[in-house]
Amino acid sequence: MAKTDNPDFAIDVRGVTKKFGTRTVVNDIAMQVRSGEIYGFLGPNGSGKTTFLRMLCGLLTPDGGEGSCLGLDFRSQSAEIKKRVGYMTQKFSFYEDLSIQENLDFIARLYEVPQRKAAVEKSLERLGMVERRKQLAGSLSGGWKQRLALAACLIHEPQLLLLDEPTAGVDPKARREFWEEIHQLAAGGLTVLITTHYMDEASRCHRLAYIAYGNLLARGTVDEVVKAGGLTTWEVSGDNLAALADKIRALPGVEQVVAFGTTLHVSGRNAEKLRTSIAPFQTGAHRWTQIESGLEDVFISLMDSAKDNFS
Repeated sequence: MAKTDNPDFAIDVRGVTKKFGTRTVVNDIAMQVRSGEIYGFLGPNGSGKTTFLRMLCGLLTPDGGEGSCLGLDFRSQSAEIKKRVGYMTQKFSFYEDLSIQENLDFIARLYEVPQRKAAVEKSLERLGMVERRKQLAGSLSGGWKQRLALAACLIHEPQLLLLDEPTAGVDPKARREFWEEIHQLAAGGLTVLITTHYMDEASRCHRLAYIAYGNLLARGTVDEVVKAGGLTTWEVSGDNLAALADKIRALPGVEQVVAFGTTLHVSGRNAEKLRTSIAPFQTGAHRWTQIESGLEDVFISLMDSAKDNFS
């Protein structure tokens, strides 16, 4: 049986590559995720995140790469990896004409879970669904569908959770409750690899990776990713910000001008060029304050600098 290079890592892969025709959708990706870690995987739509997840759990065959997932060779032992992974897809994929309990029982049968009825009952209790056990899945709100999907992913007690944009379309309260559950699971030793577009969720991960058009552009803790971005950011407040944005957007050193509530964030990687360009606008009705760049500033910059691989 293949062993991971480092037993501290639940995921330890390198050179992972996948092509569809002439298009490379995942290009030479390396990733190491520690056991018990919540690892955020971010990037724009079509960046290769879902394809990468599917290769990790054996649903897609990579064209290149090596390494391990849960101590098993992620290419040659994918069948065994599937048994140890819970995978929550972007789209709700359970039977809407079955009840919550019936859906969980069906998934438990698929995984040949021992003491199946007890396992279903435990799942219902863990995620607060006991009173709704007989409710049809199709009648559930987005938040309750999310709970059902998570319960189904956990019923066979996996060692790794792969969550593909699990909070899309649910309300803030449901998102917060979901993340509280994820942190409790990680504290108990479960490893989580999660894709998200929400910056507040990214900030709740232990470490992050950012992928755009198949290429890994950044990774590390939030602070490490922000520092590596090398951005200088100014916050601007005052009247007629839209008109100001139009005037400065194309100036040397100005790489992005983004509205943040009632302010603008003006950013660039060349601090001196940026300062010189905005100097004539720093007198008058607008207040300019240099601030620490945020995660969203960095990710917008990374996205703008990435090259689309669609063609």
